[in-house]
Amino acid sequence: MPRPERGLAPSIADRAVRWCRRRPVLAAWCAVTGLVLAGAAWIAVTGLLARHELQAAQRTLESLRHRAAPGGPAAAPGTRTPADAVRDAAARAAEAHRLTTGPAWYTAAHLPVLGDPVRTVRGAAEAADRLTRDVLSPLADTAGELVAGAGADGGHLDLSALRRAAPALHAASRHASEVRADVAALPRGTWLPAADRARALLAGQLDLVVPATAEAAVAARLMPSMLGERGPRRYLVVFENTAEARGTGGLPGAFAILTADRGRLGFERFGNDGELAKVRASVDLGAEYTAMHGRHAPTGVWVNSNVSPHFPHAARIWSAMWRAHSGQRLDGAFALDPGALAGLLTAAGPAKLPDGTSVTAANVVDLTERTSYAAFPDTVERKAFFLDVARATSEVLLDGAGDPARRSALFAALRGQLREGRVKVWSAHPSEQRELASHPFGGVLPDGPAPFAGLVVNNAAGTKLDFYLDRRMDWRAGRCTAAGREVTVTASLTNRAPGSGLPAYVTQRVDRPPYRTRPGDNRLLVSYYATEGARLARATVDGRPAMLNQMTERGHPVYTVDMELPRGATRTLVLELLERPSDRPPLLLHQRLVQPLRFTARPPGPCDG
Repeated sequence: MPRPERGLAPSIADRAVRWCRRRPVLAAWCAVTGLVLAGAAWIAVTGLLARHELQAAQRTLESLRHRAAPGGPAAAPGTRTPADAVRDAAARAAEAHRLTTGPAWYTAAHLPVLGDPVRTVRGAAEAADRLTRDVLSPLADTAGELVAGAGADGGHLDLSALRRAAPALHAASRHASEVRADVAALPRGTWLPAADRARALLAGQLDLVVPATAEAAVAARLMPSMLGERGPRRYLVVFENTAEARGTGGLPGAFAILTADRGRLGFERFGNDGELAKVRASVDLGAEYTAMHGRHAPTGVWVNSNVSPHFPHAARIWSAMWRAHSGQRLDGAFALDPGALAGLLTAAGPAKLPDGTSVTAANVVDLTERTSYAAFPDTVERKAFFLDVARATSEVLLDGAGDPARRSALFAALRGQLREGRVKVWSAHPSEQRELASHPFGGVLPDGPAPFAGLVVNNAAGTKLDFYLDRRMDWRAGRCTAAGREVTVTASLTNRAPGSGLPAYVTQRVDRPPYRTRPGDNRLLVSYYATEGARLARATVDGRPAMLNQMTERGHPVYTVDMELPRGATRTLVLELLERPSDRPPLLLHQRLVQPLRFTARPPGPCDG
């Protein structure tokens, strides 16, 4: 008779159990092996489930980010609010964190070497949970309340709601910094590439979130007072023309007086540079500033008032000039250029000029810094045109701040321009200025011993040819010697101005050089701001030894060369420096011009001994 079906094919597991029972000495090892295999299987399964939850949370947050971006798709009727979307992502992240806890995960995470990727995954899941719960959720809730509380009459903001939000935003900023520090401490370069990629992705997101939360916390602390919570405020807004370079960006041209009263914004008047051309500022910026910039008469010549890249210097001069001109005391100053207007118009929409011209994000830079010079050869007409652009774009921006459908996108665009430093802010009130100075929009030339690299150009010819200027800079740290670390800086400048077709006003030379020039040739004062304590060993221009003027500003040695830059030419400045040893990359000074600076840096290695 056939044997029962059970005996036909014993399973592998049955065989393993019988094998272990016949060998009592090895029974303990069998149990341990079984637990290890079960734990590994549990980690694998729960890890995949956690990955699914985190990816779902990531997709939710990405869709929210794209919707909030300037020009992003509008939310359809009935779509969940940003706060709802963040709460959904937080629930997903919390589930991922729960799945990666427990005895199996804890034990595996503490195994030498083998446990590194487990510890990374476990830590990343916990960080994602904290990020969505303690940072993004309060940010979304607060943003929703503030946007909803803004009035529809000219961008009126609910300042009391903003002040109430300050503690929550401060806590979110603190939590974001703590989470980033924890993620930075997680193992990297493990034997599991997927774990390393997850950690790197989360670290990259935190590099964006941390400064954004810090800026939101600063805004909540400062905006109520700066927007006139306790009384009217008055600010000077200067429109910089980056077709003619100055230290903070571009030549100061048209200006406006912005008023703020209990969250309601308005423009009191507009003017052009001719109105302030002969006004003298009664302000003392110190002996160092005078030695560095005094020959350009920045306190007496409006168009040279911002030759220093340190924005608070320019703002103090502007404030003093306005008081001398009008008798009015200012509460602060703003500066922005056509590039910033382009970013803001992306969210606010086009502006219409009295002659019907449409000013858009796509054409505002070209219109104000190139084509207008050919369209309006008469200086008076051209300056009137610039004022029309300033008025029209300002009205669109204020209208956008008052329109609930565009308000969030406009605020996001403004944050982006502030973060890039294309919109700069200074306050005449010391407590406010201390906060502003620690952020990119403060436009501060930092002092301190950290490695630093700053390429700054000032137009010395009076042309509008910096529209065609390309800049490259390479920073390389070399070997360490007894005298310090060797650093080589290579800065190349290219004049891409066309040989013909440019209006005379664009190419005219007011410097009257003692040598022959052609239309399209330019002249620049090229300055390199080095690390505090740096010493210059050698300098060349186009491979030939060069004598540079050396000064100091805010602790930074500044090396300046007067450079003629013919059209179509590239000239290269090389500086060989000795700096104090450091294994940190340099902090880069951003001078925002029409074309961005192309910067590369070779990270320094550790010094021996």
